[in-house]
Amino acid sequence: MTQINIRQLTADSFAPFGEVLELKAQPDKLINQGQCGRHHDLATLAFSGGRAGISLFDAEPRSLPYKLEMVERHPDGSQAFIPMSQSRFLVIVAPDENGKPGRPLAFETTPGQGINLHQGIWHGVLTPLQAPGLFAVVDRIGPGLNLEEHWFETPFTVSRS
Repeated sequence: MTQINIRQLTADSFAPFGEVLELKAQPDKLINQGQCGRHHDLATLAFSGGRAGISLFDAEPRSLPYKLEMVERHPDGSQAFIPMSQSRFLVIVAPDENGKPGRPLAFETTPGQGINLHQGIWHGVLTPLQAPGLFAVVDRIGPGLNLEEHWFETPFTVSRS
Protein backbone atom coordinates (compact mmCIF):
# COMPACT_ATOMS: atom_id res chain seq x y z
CA MET A 1 0.00 0.00 0.00
CA THR A 2 1.08 3.56 -0.69
CA GLN A 3 1.49 5.88 2.31
CA ILE A 4 -0.37 9.20 2.65
CA ASN A 5 0.70 11.51 5.49
CA ILE A 6 -1.97 13.59 7.20
CA ARG A 7 -1.66 17.38 7.05
CA GLN A 8 -3.28 19.98 9.26
CA LEU A 9 -6.39 21.44 7.64
CA THR A 10 -5.94 25.11 6.72
CA ALA A 11 -7.99 27.36 4.47
CA ASP A 12 -5.06 27.83 2.06
CA SER A 13 -4.15 24.15 1.73
CA PHE A 14 -7.79 23.12 1.27
CA ALA A 15 -8.79 25.95 -1.13
CA PRO A 16 -8.60 23.87 -4.35
CA PHE A 17 -11.18 21.46 -2.88
CA GLY A 18 -13.51 23.69 -0.88
CA GLU A 19 -13.80 25.93 2.15
CA VAL A 20 -12.84 25.40 5.78
CA LEU A 21 -15.71 26.32 8.07
CA GLU A 22 -14.34 27.90 11.24
CA LEU A 23 -14.59 31.04 13.30
CA LYS A 24 -12.78 34.08 11.97
CA ALA A 25 -10.47 36.10 14.23
CA GLN A 26 -13.35 38.57 14.65
CA PRO A 27 -17.04 38.11 13.85
CA ASP A 28 -18.52 40.06 10.95
CA LYS A 29 -21.02 41.59 13.35
CA LEU A 30 -22.56 41.16 16.77
CA ILE A 31 -26.20 40.11 16.97
CA ASN A 32 -28.68 39.05 19.67
CA GLN A 33 -28.17 42.10 21.88
CA GLY A 34 -24.39 41.91 21.37
CA GLN A 35 -24.14 38.42 22.86
CA CYS A 36 -23.49 36.46 19.66
CA GLY A 37 -20.81 36.92 17.02
CA ARG A 38 -21.98 36.19 13.49
CA HIS A 39 -19.25 34.77 11.25
CA HIS A 40 -21.09 35.33 8.00
CA ASP A 41 -21.21 33.48 4.65
CA LEU A 42 -18.33 31.04 5.14
CA ALA A 43 -19.00 28.80 2.12
CA THR A 44 -20.40 28.85 -1.39
CA LEU A 45 -23.10 26.23 -1.85
CA ALA A 46 -23.66 25.04 -5.43
CA PHE A 47 -26.45 22.79 -6.68
CA SER A 48 -27.60 21.68 -10.13
CA GLY A 49 -31.22 20.60 -10.52
CA GLY A 50 -32.04 20.39 -6.85
CA ARG A 51 -32.15 22.30 -3.59
CA ALA A 52 -30.12 22.56 -0.40
CA GLY A 53 -31.07 20.13 2.34
CA ILE A 54 -29.81 19.56 5.88
CA SER A 55 -29.30 15.97 7.07
CA LEU A 56 -27.73 14.45 10.17
CA PHE A 57 -25.06 11.77 9.76
CA ASP A 58 -24.02 9.49 12.62
CA ALA A 59 -20.72 7.89 11.59
CA GLU A 60 -18.66 5.29 13.41
CA PRO A 61 -15.18 6.52 14.43
CA ARG A 62 -12.23 5.14 12.46
CA SER A 63 -8.71 4.54 13.68
CA LEU A 64 -5.28 5.30 12.27
CA PRO A 65 -3.63 4.05 10.23
CA TYR A 66 -6.67 4.21 7.96
CA LYS A 67 -7.02 2.04 4.86
CA LEU A 68 -8.31 4.19 1.97
CA GLU A 69 -9.90 1.99 -0.66
CA MET A 70 -12.46 4.28 -2.27
CA VAL A 71 -13.32 7.90 -2.97
CA GLU A 72 -16.53 9.42 -4.25
CA ARG A 73 -17.82 12.66 -5.69
CA HIS A 74 -21.12 14.43 -6.17
CA PRO A 75 -21.27 16.02 -9.65
CA ASP A 76 -24.52 17.91 -8.98
CA GLY A 77 -23.76 19.64 -5.70
CA SER A 78 -21.40 20.84 -3.02
CA GLN A 79 -21.40 19.08 0.35
CA ALA A 80 -20.72 20.63 3.77
CA PHE A 81 -19.81 18.60 6.86
CA ILE A 82 -20.32 20.40 10.16
CA PRO A 83 -19.39 18.40 13.28
CA MET A 84 -21.87 18.62 16.13
CA SER A 85 -19.14 18.05 18.73
CA GLN A 86 -15.59 19.23 19.32
CA SER A 87 -14.17 16.04 17.80
CA ARG A 88 -11.51 15.78 15.11
CA PHE A 89 -12.15 14.14 11.77
CA LEU A 90 -10.16 13.10 8.74
CA VAL A 91 -10.76 14.80 5.40
CA ILE A 92 -9.50 13.01 2.30
CA VAL A 93 -9.67 14.65 -1.12
CA ALA A 94 -8.16 14.01 -4.53
CA PRO A 95 -7.70 16.20 -7.60
CA ASP A 96 -9.56 15.21 -10.72
CA GLU A 97 -7.35 13.80 -13.48
CA ASN A 98 -9.40 13.32 -16.66
CA GLY A 99 -12.48 12.08 -14.81
CA LYS A 100 -10.59 9.90 -12.32
CA PRO A 101 -9.15 10.79 -8.91
CA GLY A 102 -5.47 11.67 -8.73
CA ARG A 103 -3.26 10.99 -5.71
CA PRO A 104 -5.30 11.63 -2.54
CA LEU A 105 -4.41 14.17 0.13
CA ALA A 106 -5.40 13.75 3.79
CA PHE A 107 -6.14 16.52 6.30
CA GLU A 108 -7.03 16.40 9.98
CA THR A 109 -9.38 18.99 11.38
CA THR A 110 -8.99 20.69 14.72
CA PRO A 111 -11.98 20.86 17.06
CA GLY A 112 -14.50 23.40 15.78
CA GLN A 113 -13.63 23.07 12.09
CA GLY A 114 -16.00 21.87 9.39
CA ILE A 115 -15.63 21.75 5.62
CA ASN A 116 -17.57 22.47 2.46
CA LEU A 117 -16.50 20.39 -0.54
CA HIS A 118 -16.91 22.06 -3.90
CA GLN A 119 -19.22 20.45 -6.43
CA GLY A 120 -17.61 17.44 -8.14
CA ILE A 121 -14.60 17.06 -5.78
CA TRP A 122 -13.34 13.52 -5.20
CA HIS A 123 -13.36 12.80 -1.45
CA GLY A 124 -13.19 10.00 1.08
CA VAL A 125 -16.12 8.91 3.19
CA LEU A 126 -16.99 10.66 6.45
CA THR A 127 -14.17 9.64 8.79
CA PRO A 128 -14.48 10.81 12.41
CA LEU A 129 -11.41 9.96 14.50
CA GLN A 130 -13.28 9.89 17.81
CA ALA A 131 -16.83 9.56 19.06
CA PRO A 132 -19.33 10.97 18.65
CA GLY A 133 -19.37 11.02 14.85
CA LEU A 134 -22.44 13.25 14.62
CA PHE A 135 -22.47 15.76 11.76
CA ALA A 136 -24.90 18.17 10.18
CA VAL A 137 -24.54 17.83 6.40
CA VAL A 138 -25.74 20.42 3.91
CA ASP A 139 -25.95 19.02 0.40
CA ARG A 140 -28.08 18.66 -2.70
CA ILE A 141 -31.49 17.05 -2.45
CA GLY A 142 -33.06 16.29 -5.80
CA PRO A 143 -33.69 13.81 -8.59
CA GLY A 144 -31.02 11.83 -10.39
CA LEU A 145 -27.87 10.02 -9.36
CA ASN A 146 -25.52 12.47 -7.64
CA LEU A 147 -22.85 9.95 -6.66
CA GLU A 148 -19.81 8.53 -8.44
CA GLU A 149 -17.49 6.07 -6.68
CA HIS A 150 -13.92 5.11 -7.58
CA TRP A 151 -12.27 2.07 -6.00
CA PHE A 152 -8.44 2.09 -6.05
CA GLU A 153 -6.65 -0.96 -7.44
CA THR A 154 -4.13 -0.62 -4.62
CA PRO A 155 -5.42 0.89 -1.34
CA PHE A 156 -3.61 3.74 0.40
CA THR A 157 -2.56 3.83 4.06
CA VAL A 158 -3.35 7.15 5.74
CA SER A 159 -1.43 8.00 8.92
CA ARG A 160 0.26 10.77 10.82
CA SER A 161 3.90 11.23 9.80
